[in-house]
Amino acid sequence: MNLSHHFLIAMPSMADPEFAGTVSYILQHDAQGAMGVIINRPSSYRLAEICESASISPVDALTGEHGVHLGGPVSSEQGFVLHRLSERVWQGSVDNGNLGLTTSTDILQALAQGEGPSDYIFCLGYSGWSEGQLEEELKQNAWLTVAADNDIIFAAEDASKYQRALTLLGIDIAALSGHGGQA
Repeated sequence: MNLSHHFLIAMPSMADPEFAGTVSYILQHDAQGAMGVIINRPSSYRLAEICESASISPVDALTGEHGVHLGGPVSSEQGFVLHRLSERVWQGSVDNGNLGLTTSTDILQALAQGEGPSDYIFCLGYSGWSEGQLEEELKQNAWLTVAADNDIIFAAEDASKYQRALTLLGIDIAALSGHGGQA
């Protein structure tokens, strides 16, 4: 099972505060593990502040609406830009054929000048799972999975992303039990 370009939706019983109530976008998943970013956990930072602290200017294109997300507990001081793929190839970019994740400052400079991808979210940190770890968490009923919807990532309000991801599965959060079973 390859969960690249899927959402991981935390079950209501998720005890880990890093992931409780989250929707994570899985960029890559293979035999060595998985990598993704949480897409519904906003921080108090603004992207313009991040650019200014990295000596990137001008930031005229970055209005107050460009927030920063907490992408996960790994490398939590490093920035990651999750974006739609375009003709331009960014340094330090990894893609799965659907979306890209870029860590280089060239994409920040382009965003600050209004020349970057039109659809993106900026995250501090990412979420990573070692070989077999995600599969084990799935067996323990920690997550639900569903194919990702780019509109949820880029167009939905953060507060609605969890419910909208569940809706892709036809699930109402009020009816969801945190207890799993096996038939």
